[in-house]
Amino acid sequence: MNCCHHFQLMAIYNRRLNKQIYQASTNLSSAELEEDVGAFFKSILGALNHIVVGDLLWLSRFATHSSRYQSLACLATHPKPSSLDEQLYDNLDAYWLVRKDIDDRVHEWLSSEVLETDFERLLTYSNSKGIVSKRNFSELVSHLFNHQTHHRGQVSALLYQKGVDIGVTDFLIDIPDAVHS
Repeated sequence: MNCCHHFQLMAIYNRRLNKQIYQASTNLSSAELEEDVGAFFKSILGALNHIVVGDLLWLSRFATHSSRYQSLACLATHPKPSSLDEQLYDNLDAYWLVRKDIDDRVHEWLSSEVLETDFERLLTYSNSKGIVSKRNFSELVSHLFNHQTHHRGQVSALLYQKGVDIGVTDFLIDIPDAVHS
């Protein structure tokens, strides 16, 4: 399997789902989005913030993997999170501006800057506690997308409990059909 192509599809999928989550969330009031519902990050907005925090942390590490990754280097203009539960954005609109920017830059990065050979190399990075690790880059990119999917699933369930359906969430929708291409 070609990693570049697979991760480009994942970027398309994630951008679509993040937009669906945002659009569905606009059906709720600020109070409903911020309500502590006993979830991992307390509220819907808390979970959405956590996804962005994870993305910013990982993408800042990925930016060091190659000098070609200018799309990721531009993300340095966003706040650098200091903890996984940090609330970077206190309202849905502020969150969405950043979420959309991240999704657009990730798509650009994977479409025009990454080489297939980049995924074969190891990435050395430090976690938030300063512990140094060296891991396969393609597996770390998989983790980025898996993390989003995991927490979006939680947000989807929380929205559904409030009577809001986010629509079709299947990755299948974004996989090109060779019969109809």
